[in-house]
Amino acid sequence: MIDGFAKDHLHGRLRRDREALLWKLDGLSEYDARRPLTATGTNLLGLVKHVATVEARYFGEVFGRPSPEPLPLWQDADGSDLWAAEGETRDQITGFYRRTWEHSDATIDVLSIDAPGRIPWWPEPYADTNLFAVLVHVLGETVRHAGHADILREGLDGRTGLRPEHEREIDEEARAAYRAKVERAAGPGAPVGP
Repeated sequence: MIDGFAKDHLHGRLRRDREALLWKLDGLSEYDARRPLTATGTNLLGLVKHVATVEARYFGEVFGRPSPEPLPLWQDADGSDLWAAEGETRDQITGFYRRTWEHSDATIDVLSIDAPGRIPWWPEPYADTNLFAVLVHVLGETVRHAGHADILREGLDGRTGLRPEHEREIDEEARAAYRAKVERAAGPGAPVGP
């Protein structure tokens, strides 16, 4: 009984957080979706491409169900799984992510929560795994990068939230007052240490 609950719960959370990650692209110009927003080049469309590639490999190769389409090189030296090349469109990358969902969902649906898998790029003794561990791992990766996307999007236009229905009009005055309050607490005279 707990196996079915665990699988359904983790799969549901993965579905929710996939959508949250894609939502961060809504309404952005091509430039804002693609441009580097940190010193290391992190960008919104690159996060989607990376998470799609991670998910395709973990729910594909690990369980002997490789992706039906070619995948970017795994963590290529040039980081090509982390940014959109000039010839790649937003629609191509988001389409790839959605097709990956379909393939991953089919893998999750057909396998039991304790179905064995092998992660050849992990060191021993961790390479032998099961669907439960992979669901937890991929969910963690998705949540982590959706969080990155949330911060990047906030920096672009102030938009925050997990889903469109959580979004509300931005009260710039209230935000500024709150930020100033946090800044005062962090500034000189703030308590330090134990």
